[in-house]
Amino acid sequence: MDPMILFYVLLFVIAFLYASVGHGGASGYLALMALYGIAPDVMKPTALMLNLFVSFTSFIQFYRGGHFKWNIFLPLAVASMPAAFVGGLITINAVTYKKILGVLLLISVARFLFFQYTGKVECKKSSIGLSLLIGASLGFFSGLIGIGGGIILSPILLLLRWTDMKQTAAISALFIFVNSIAGLVGQMTNGIHFNGDMYLYVAIAFAGGLCGAYIGAMRMTQMVLKYTLAMVLCIASYKLLVEHH
Repeated sequence: MDPMILFYVLLFVIAFLYASVGHGGASGYLALMALYGIAPDVMKPTALMLNLFVSFTSFIQFYRGGHFKWNIFLPLAVASMPAAFVGGLITINAVTYKKILGVLLLISVARFLFFQYTGKVECKKSSIGLSLLIGASLGFFSGLIGIGGGIILSPILLLLRWTDMKQTAAISALFIFVNSIAGLVGQMTNGIHFNGDMYLYVAIAFAGGLCGAYIGAMRMTQMVLKYTLAMVLCIASYKLLVEHH
């Protein structure tokens, strides 16, 4: 198979699977671009741009399903957006960037393999102070690395038992959307570089996101896809953390 055809197929699958659990897919896109040797200064804005389309699509589907909770989302977003903007202003060297991304990809693997849908849970009352701290921390990393932060936010919400799985997906999706905007705006001040095929990337990711968000909001996704994505993320993480550049 032509390497670029495989790239587009994987892009669709990544968008599909991430959207099915309320994520934009940036960590997956970054993993895929890392495997294809795309430069970090192109990877960051590209991942955030794809995030915008996929996460908003996912949010709409979960919101329509009645799973969104404003009282939990707002303090997270209020703290995260300015922090994401600041993170977007900062440019770190390629080696450091790849090491941080490699660790984040392992967190993504844990998210897909160990936090599965378990139905309704008895939720606890959220803490505004802790929400602000979590939002600011994740927002900063969102802008710095080029992720939306949802891949880390969702296991935190589930572990704190503030939300059930689908409420987590709805909140994470909009959290990713607003942070991706803030991170992109921050990066624009330093100049942004996109791949020439960006329009095609967006179209494929958007299509995958539409399918994944619909299935995720209505029914659960096949485990085969989750294990496939986990394998891709592990390979990319190994490439980033272990191989010499």
